[in-house]
Amino acid sequence: MHALLRMIHRRAARPFIRLTGLYRRSIQARVVAITLVLSLAVVLVLGVVVMSAVRNGLLEAKQDAAKIQAQSGFAVAQSQATAQDQSSSSTAARSADTTGGTGQPSSGSQVDIGTWLSTQVKLLANSGTGQYALVGMVPGTDTNVQANSADTPDSNNPREVGNVDPNASIPIAFQSQVANNAGTLQEQYTTIHDEGDSGSKAGLIVAEQLKVNGQSYQLYYLFPFTLEQNTLNLVTNTLAVAGVFVVILLGAISWLVVRQVVTPVRMAAEISERLADGRLEERMKVTGTDDIARLGESFNRMGSALQSQIRQLEELSRVQRRFVSDVSHELRTPLTTVRMAADLLYESREDFGDPAAERSAELLQNQLDRFESLLADLLEISRFDAGAAILDAEPADLRDVVSRVIEGAEPLARTKGSAVLVRGGDEPVVAEVDPRRIERILRNLVVNALEHGEGRDIEVRLAAGDGAVAVAVRDHGIGLKPGEASRVFNRFWRADPARARTTGGTGLGLSIALEDAALHGGWLHAWGEPGGGSQFRLTVPRNAGGEVHRSPIPLEPEDSRSNRGLDLAGMPYRRSARQTDAADLKEPLDAGVALGVGLGPGLGGVLGYGSVIPGMAGRMPLPPSNPADVRAASGYGATGAQVVVAKEGRDEGAAAQG
Repeated sequence: MHALLRMIHRRAARPFIRLTGLYRRSIQARVVAITLVLSLAVVLVLGVVVMSAVRNGLLEAKQDAAKIQAQSGFAVAQSQATAQDQSSSSTAARSADTTGGTGQPSSGSQVDIGTWLSTQVKLLANSGTGQYALVGMVPGTDTNVQANSADTPDSNNPREVGNVDPNASIPIAFQSQVANNAGTLQEQYTTIHDEGDSGSKAGLIVAEQLKVNGQSYQLYYLFPFTLEQNTLNLVTNTLAVAGVFVVILLGAISWLVVRQVVTPVRMAAEISERLADGRLEERMKVTGTDDIARLGESFNRMGSALQSQIRQLEELSRVQRRFVSDVSHELRTPLTTVRMAADLLYESREDFGDPAAERSAELLQNQLDRFESLLADLLEISRFDAGAAILDAEPADLRDVVSRVIEGAEPLARTKGSAVLVRGGDEPVVAEVDPRRIERILRNLVVNALEHGEGRDIEVRLAAGDGAVAVAVRDHGIGLKPGEASRVFNRFWRADPARARTTGGTGLGLSIALEDAALHGGWLHAWGEPGGGSQFRLTVPRNAGGEVHRSPIPLEPEDSRSNRGLDLAGMPYRRSARQTDAADLKEPLDAGVALGVGLGPGLGGVLGYGSVIPGMAGRMPLPPSNPADVRAASGYGATGAQVVVAKEGRDEGAAAQG
């Protein structure tokens, strides 16, 4: 049940997540949404103000008309009462003469109030049929008795015309107010109830207490607001429909207006991406002379300037590569002559009889050997820079390549007092590679390990799996010092410039090894910790032209300080949690964390250069290695900072590590 509810929640929240993502990504959607919300708020406020004004106007007009209508009726009733009073006085005088001046009025001099109310109500109601209801009653009369009761036609009960319920429509308090203010017009808003509880409606009561023959009676005009309510409903519906159309039109207008601004921006973003991809001839289409046009012209000028600068740099780089290549070739001819003379001097050094001359001949021979190696390396680098390097791939067992490398490095191993141990060489490790280039990579790695291994054993590990083969060279020497991780593959860089080179290296070995690995479509990664040694790992696809997704050998060796749970005293970092598989990651890797952005000085590091690097959203690529190779947690690991840099972004990688 919990899983079902969670699935329903995810599906229900999916549209909102998409809308939220669209709102965050698109300026146009954000502006249109804000415009719609603000327009709706303005329309609502305007509607409330207009409806209030219309309602007040209708009520005032209705109240004025009702008062005029009621005053006219009260005037007619008052004139009728005055005439009746005069008639009653004449009748009383004649009656007094007839009775001999006794002063006793006759029985016909008094008006029956019930009959008078009925007559007045019917008379006054005839002029406003359907516009108002009229009720007449005697003050203090029980209004619970039906006004038009047939069995009491002459009673003092209320009389009404208009099918209203006097008891429910006229409040008792208002009746008292009319009685207390006799002869003065009174008004009050009320709810008019129809007879038999058939319905009710808002209305206005206008009343006045009058007299006839000294008897008080009250007249009530009840004006319903039916027409006004219908008018108000019509205005409300009109405003609502108009408001909806106004909001929609404002949204459409804002969409069109913002589109005119956003479209050039999107075009500029697309063209900038194409420029970043190397399509330097891309330009924006400029029309008009407005601000957007000036932006496009500025962007095009920037693109032209970038194209010009990049072409100049390309030309300069081409000239530089050609210069290096030409110089390397041209130096071979005088070098051959110098080599012949140096060989002759070296072979005859014992006949000189001068120790200084003998030593000079030996130094000349050694430096010429190094000079020849440097020229060969420079020629190889120039081929890589010019894109002229060719991969001669063929099936080969890396165990044979490793055997040849170890055999060639045996004299240096004896000199250093180190032994080279091979791990994982029991099973064939076959791949389609260029044996010459792989041997050159491994020779550089093994010789470097012997140079910096401090006389300790060197381990060479082989493994195959996941469509790739890997060879790792591990030493237990000085390792990588703080700040060295970002420079380990740089040309002419040395881990310790103060150390003498036993083999007379040129400083281009790891750079050439990196290019050889990239030519295979593989990876060349380095790991190290201060005082804990280092490990270089070569990973190439099993088949030529394939891609490497995972290396069969972890980059960090099992005997590292972090894997043994040890911390380096005095180092400002903490132990990080390791993730051994991508499926175990609870949260996605942050690009800054994965690349080591913001790492401070004083830490060793992991630096990987690769040619086949999976892309990701953002400026820098993700680490081209195992998920187990780079820590998923933020902070510092016990083995130091971990930095992975693409071969195309060495400068960025150096900045990120530092």
